[in-house]
Amino acid sequence: MAGRIEDYALIGDMQTAALVSRDGAVDWMCLPRFDSPAVFAGLLGTDEHGFWRIGPAEPVDTPAVPPAPLGTFTDPGESPMPPVTAAAPAVPCDRRRYRGDSLILEQEWDTQGGSVRVIDFMPPRHLLGTPDVPQMIRIVEGLKGRVRMRSAVRMRFSYGRIVPWVHRVEQPDGGHRTVAVAGPDSVWLDGAAETYGRDLTTYADFTVGEGERITFGLTWKASHEPAPAPPEAERELESTERFWRDWVGQCTYQGPYREAVVRSLITLKALTYAPTGGIVAAPTTSLPEDLGGERNWDYRYTWLRDAAITLSSLLRTGYREEARAWREWLLRAVAGDPENLQIMYGIAGERELTESSLDWLPGYENSKPVRIGNGAAGQLQLDVYGEVVEALHLAHMTGLARHDHAHHLQLKLIGYLEEHWRNPDEGIWEVRGPRRHFVHSKVMAWVAVDRTIKLIEQTNAEGPLERWRELRDEIHRDVCDRGYDPGRNTFTQYYGSKELDASLLLIPQVGFLPADDKRVIGTIEAIQRELSTDDGFVLRYPTHDEQGVNVDGLSGHEGAFLACSFWLADDLAMIGRVGEARELFEKLLALRNDLGLLAEEWDPRAKRQVGNFPQAFSHVPLIDTALRLTACAGAYMAEPVTV
Repeated sequence: MAGRIEDYALIGDMQTAALVSRDGAVDWMCLPRFDSPAVFAGLLGTDEHGFWRIGPAEPVDTPAVPPAPLGTFTDPGESPMPPVTAAAPAVPCDRRRYRGDSLILEQEWDTQGGSVRVIDFMPPRHLLGTPDVPQMIRIVEGLKGRVRMRSAVRMRFSYGRIVPWVHRVEQPDGGHRTVAVAGPDSVWLDGAAETYGRDLTTYADFTVGEGERITFGLTWKASHEPAPAPPEAERELESTERFWRDWVGQCTYQGPYREAVVRSLITLKALTYAPTGGIVAAPTTSLPEDLGGERNWDYRYTWLRDAAITLSSLLRTGYREEARAWREWLLRAVAGDPENLQIMYGIAGERELTESSLDWLPGYENSKPVRIGNGAAGQLQLDVYGEVVEALHLAHMTGLARHDHAHHLQLKLIGYLEEHWRNPDEGIWEVRGPRRHFVHSKVMAWVAVDRTIKLIEQTNAEGPLERWRELRDEIHRDVCDRGYDPGRNTFTQYYGSKELDASLLLIPQVGFLPADDKRVIGTIEAIQRELSTDDGFVLRYPTHDEQGVNVDGLSGHEGAFLACSFWLADDLAMIGRVGEARELFEKLLALRNDLGLLAEEWDPRAKRQVGNFPQAFSHVPLIDTALRLTACAGAYMAEPVTV
């Protein structure tokens, strides 16, 4: 059974990722890319859908099963060994952490026989010189005494649907490797411990003593190609740790929230698809926003909005190379057709993201359907134009080398907005209801025009400057006249609506109105009053109207949206309520799991993280709010803030 969402740790190689639970189980892993079918899909089902668990065998007193002689079977289901009583004891670790500022996970167990540590990581592929061959390495290290351990691997290709052909491949040195093959995929399992098969699962029982290290490696390769080389675990551990140390060393932020900021930056880097520069919103699909409900989406794609704001955070903390790579990805994805800009693309710029359901998976805690692909790719969301132009503008302002095609793209995007900004759209939250004139969409259209005017004023870019200044003023007047409720002194979700929307918190942050404008203050206070939970966190919008009817085309409820809660902290700081902003920010930091990771939402009833995990759209505003609060302090504080 899958653990709570916050029980998981992230490891990855910047092309794919895995989630590892406290009990040492890898319950989610897609190979070879973020958006590939999962080899381990137990997260969205049961152990029958794939997992790899390494943990102590002692706490459940499971009798060890002797290994099968070499060459006696070709399929784990054919092993002549006695029945295995448990796939592997699911024993939560006593301690876990990342090794320093890295993505190397360390989990430790104390048992009757001693103490043991399992080190999990995925070496970045450019360090291996094999860009198409992902590896996951697990090192079992004895810390004290002698501990009996068990590894259990149940590979199920195509999101748990396909049982692969698993067999041994004898080696010239007398050893063997285990390989699982199905269609175009092969996964190779290497290890220092003898393996045996039972119930279509590959096991290894072994004992580790103090100072001993036993290694396992899992490698994907296209099944028609020659076998990959076995991992060199210790060398790859050293090079992976060096990579992360060097990358974190580029961070320019030295403020009081450095630990939280650095962990968020590492997470964002892990969500970057290195070959193209695309950034996934999350490495998972269908982790529910409403436990047991239907609000389950595939986030393994590049949303222009999410990627643009991610790049903003990376640029402001010293990471220009990522910004350059994303700009190149954007230019390739949009190509020569900016008028048909999609809100999301595949990680290599793919446009076809057809949505379908995986009926054989029961879903995380029975949250159905499990979806792959994303039908929202075809929606019209006018705010995306603003986020993209803002990211390009920030790249220019922070000194990223000029790119004429990027400037040309920006001008063409404004040409499209000039003709279409008056149209209704689906809005930032991708509602599956009717199109409306969402206020946030109009504000971001204003942002796109405003930043492009600044581009023309500050460079030799050409465009109809006076006409676009008039357009900027027209959009501004339209929003203030039609999107503002003077009786309540607040902007509203869409023209003619009485409802609020947390995206309105971005109005002062993007410069549409100054923070001390009475309409801004009224909107902040209305959202704080009407969209906040008892904990003080913020909902995106009311999901039900006064008659109890769902307004977004979906059943059920959702939790507090973490990004919106960070936005509220930002706004409070901007209007001078810095103490209140800091208090809210530190409450949000306390929602992170013990490794510093955040999902998309917080369920105030269950007191749990919900939604896809970890979520870029939560970690980006964490960084932004930390930067703002640090700036509000006037100077970096001498001692870190403890949260």
